[in-house]
Amino acid sequence: MHKEYVEKVVYYLKKIEIYSESGIPCADYEEGIEKILGLFLDVKKTEGQVFFIGNGGSAAIAGHMTADFMKNGGMKTYSLYDSSLTTCMGNDYGYEYIFSYPLQFLGNENDLLVAISSSGNSKNIINTVHVAKQKGLKIVTLTGFEKNNCISGLGIWNVYVPVSHYGMVESIHNLLLQQIVDTIAGRDGARL
Repeated sequence: MHKEYVEKVVYYLKKIEIYSESGIPCADYEEGIEKILGLFLDVKKTEGQVFFIGNGGSAAIAGHMTADFMKNGGMKTYSLYDSSLTTCMGNDYGYEYIFSYPLQFLGNENDLLVAISSSGNSKNIINTVHVAKQKGLKIVTLTGFEKNNCISGLGIWNVYVPVSHYGMVESIHNLLLQQIVDTIAGRDGARL
């Protein structure tokens, strides 16, 4: 029984789809990871900031990656999860703007938004992706459930996990991002 769960995660990891904004799929996982890795390395080289966003379990992944990409990857990251900021934005503008409103002030063209959403249909994530596009930020989306969700395809690179199970989607999103930051750390470390 326990082994079956892990086998399912591995199965869906192998079924992951990585494709460009124009919908062109990468030939395989290896090519997709290299494309996403290259985007992160470009942002690092230009000293852009990386913003990770998500809700619930995806918020935990976003917080974890904010720390890891800074500490281990030597990248400028910024967390939009300060409790005062989040509750202020939610109270004053509505929960659907908790990320997009601050990004209007903080985001710049050399920056990267990583939008993590199992469903891809959360209003606060959708709004932030649209603000990022307007401001010229680079975008990576990580979604699951239904492929034709609201943010899938809006990133320069898009990751889709073809299963409707929160735990499996979130585990795969976390694994993919961890692989990228570990690769960056292995190549050039933090280099402050």
